[in-house]
Amino acid sequence: MKLFIDTADIEEIRTVARWGVLDGVTTNPSLFAKTSGMTYDEVLAEICRITDGPVSAEVIADDVDGMLREGRHFAKLADNIYVKVPMSETGLEALSRFRAEGIKTNCTLLFTANQGLLAAKAGANLLSPFVGRLDDINQDGMTVIRELVSIVEIHELESEVLAASIRNPLHVTQAALAGSHIATLPFKVFQQMVHHPLTDQGIAQFRKDWDKARQALAKPAATAAGRAAGSRSGS
Repeated sequence: MKLFIDTADIEEIRTVARWGVLDGVTTNPSLFAKTSGMTYDEVLAEICRITDGPVSAEVIADDVDGMLREGRHFAKLADNIYVKVPMSETGLEALSRFRAEGIKTNCTLLFTANQGLLAAKAGANLLSPFVGRLDDINQDGMTVIRELVSIVEIHELESEVLAASIRNPLHVTQAALAGSHIATLPFKVFQQMVHHPLTDQGIAQFRKDWDKARQALAKPAATAAGRAAGSRSGS
């Protein structure tokens, strides 16, 4: 399963890229609002310099012409830009128009497998069900992942399922086991996946034991050096 980071924070993206596990980036207006000092175009251009994987840029317009105008603009910024379009009647039309123009897309705000099927038929390259938001209203978000993955594979649709709205490491494991092609995670979830209390304790204990062993080796060496110095002074 490919791993994307869900953020517009350049330093978070650089950090995960240095780990060697970054396959792409998803952004949206809410994430961009948390950044400062750069325009959205500048943020996207910098992200595309960090990774050559898919970078999703979301349109704001809710009409077809507006979506097309914004999406075409984003697509010109870099070859790996995917235009992020929300599921709606106008969104489906925009997706089909983008496909005809050769512009790659990510259909977002999916909450049912049927919505994902429509998006795939309209030409979306990426299908983004929001598992966390479904869990929030007492529905099983992973059911949508499993159903949509099966639909894509049975009918050999040219789309990938991207598990979005990931809230914790368990969601990542569940998405991988459900066959999701991609999961997009907040930076904090990447950090949570790295760390485990027993791992952290083990590292601390190894360091403690190593320092203790070095000190033990240093004592005889210091004693021997002192004896040698005393012998030289006595002679």
